[in-house]
Amino acid sequence: MSSPSKPHHSDISRHLTEAITSGHFAVGSVLPTELELCDHYKTSRHTVRAALAELQRVGLVSRRKNAGTRVEATKPRDTFRPSLASVDDLVQFGTEHLRQVQSIEEVAVSASVAKDLGCAPGARWLRISSLRLDSSGKVGPIGWTDVYVDPAYSEVGALVRESPDTLVSSLIAERYGRQIAEIHQDVRADTVKDAVLAKALQVEQGAAVLKIVRRYLDAEGLAFEVSVSVHPADRFSVSMRLQRSGA
Repeated sequence: MSSPSKPHHSDISRHLTEAITSGHFAVGSVLPTELELCDHYKTSRHTVRAALAELQRVGLVSRRKNAGTRVEATKPRDTFRPSLASVDDLVQFGTEHLRQVQSIEEVAVSASVAKDLGCAPGARWLRISSLRLDSSGKVGPIGWTDVYVDPAYSEVGALVRESPDTLVSSLIAERYGRQIAEIHQDVRADTVKDAVLAKALQVEQGAAVLKIVRRYLDAEGLAFEVSVSVHPADRFSVSMRLQRSGA
């Protein structure tokens, strides 16, 4: 494994990535020590540590004290980490990925869905189902979202088909004047139980997913929209910024 001349930490990271993806360092093997890498690349320990931290960030290696740097995968992990700190951030995040509408129909919700929505089983909702796609097309679907709105807002279905990249909440605000004042969000681990959903997300049935339920409330605290999103565990994560409140 020849080394680049006068390497930056990004050069070392790229060089080690190529060595891992090519099989030079197999999954389960341990990379040379930091001191050995310093000697090999003729650089400082600080630079080597920065390069290894980058490999760890994308899931290629794991690092433990006194255990070295272990190769965990042969391909970098594709994840998305939106930083959400406000309602505006969350609304903006929703516009960053392509939405491919799958179906729009009025349904009577099952008991399990009713639990997510906070309503009685059998309640009728207008359901808008969509696939979320990465605009680069480099990874599989990022997620599946079912948006539930009051059937009284039936015109929203036609508006969604006309403007598939516009958030449902924005369409409701424009057509009916109902604005988001607050969003309640629940995030939990789950598995894909439905074979059709598994096929759409290009994962195995039973695969681990991140499930996000968001309830959109107006100024009076009434929910006028609920979304249930399912994201493959290896393609998506949510990062939130928390700040200490003032006195």
